[in-house]
Amino acid sequence: MSRALRTVAEGIHFGEGPRWRAEDGQGRLWFSDFYAHRICSVSEQGGDVRTELQLDGNEQSSGLGWMPDGSLLFVKMQAQEVWRRWPDGRLARHADLSAYAAYWCNDMVVDARGRAYVGNFGFDLDAAMHERGVEGVLADHPTTPLALVQPDGSVSSAAGDERFSFPNGTVITPDGETLIVGETLGGRLAAFDVGEDGSLSNRRVWAETAPRVPDGICLDADGAIWIANPIAPECVRYAEGGEVLDVVETAGLNCFACMLGGADGRTLFMVLAPDSDAGRRRARAEGRIVSVRVDAPAAGLP
Repeated sequence: MSRALRTVAEGIHFGEGPRWRAEDGQGRLWFSDFYAHRICSVSEQGGDVRTELQLDGNEQSSGLGWMPDGSLLFVKMQAQEVWRRWPDGRLARHADLSAYAAYWCNDMVVDARGRAYVGNFGFDLDAAMHERGVEGVLADHPTTPLALVQPDGSVSSAAGDERFSFPNGTVITPDGETLIVGETLGGRLAAFDVGEDGSLSNRRVWAETAPRVPDGICLDADGAIWIANPIAPECVRYAEGGEVLDVVETAGLNCFACMLGGADGRTLFMVLAPDSDAGRRRARAEGRIVSVRVDAPAAGLP
C-alpha cells in the first residue's frame, strides 16, 4: 500500500547489504555503497551517515555481518573474497571464494557461530541485461553454488551439488535450523535445513514470488519475509507458501535491499535506486534509504 516514507539517507550511489547493528544501547543501520567504495552507517532517525570503512581503489563491498567476537565480515565483490576487521582494527582476508564463484560475490548472512553464507552473480549480469534485457536474463541464465565460509576461513559449497539462480538475500530463522535464500532470477525463496556443520540439505520452495524477484530479504517475528523487488518500486511481505501479506510502494525508485531494525525492531529500512546499471549508478549518487513503521519486529539473522 502507499504510505509515507521517511528518508534516512540520501546521496548514495548504489546501496546494498543493510544490517541493523545494536551496540552500547544504541543502534545504527550499516550498509555498503558500491561505487563510493565504502561501508557506511546511519541512525534510525537518519541524516547522519558516516563512513565506517573506506575501501582501497575501486573495490566494492556488498554483504556485511559480524562474528561472535564482534569482528566485521564484508564481501569484496570483484576479488571474490570475504574480509575481516577485528574489533581492534586489524584488517585481513578471511576467505577466498574464487573456487565457488563464477563471477562477482554479493550478499551474505553470518550465523550465530560466525559461519558465513555468501552468494555470487554466476555471470556478468550487467552485460547480460544490456544485451538481452530483464526478461531475457530471467528466461535463461547460468546457475551457481552458494559458498559456506567456516569461522576459520575454510570454504565449501554450502549445499553440495545444489546450484542457484543468482543466490542473493539470505535469512536464518531464530532457532538456527532453517536458512532461506532468495533466488533472484528464479523468482522464489528456497529453504534448507541447517546441519550441525553448517551444511544445507532438504531443499524446498518456501515461496514462489514471480513475476516479482527477491533481492535483499529480511525475516520478521511472525515468520513472514520482506523482499526487495529490484525490478519494481516496492518492498513486499510474503507468508510461507507465497501469499502476499503487504506491499510498500517506494516512490518510483526500485527497491534493492531491506532490513528490519530500529530500537524496537519495527522499522523497515529500504534501500532504493533508479536502477542497477553500473555506469549510471557510478556516475550519479541518486540512491537513498527510506523507512516505514511495521507491526511485526525483526527476527532471526541478519
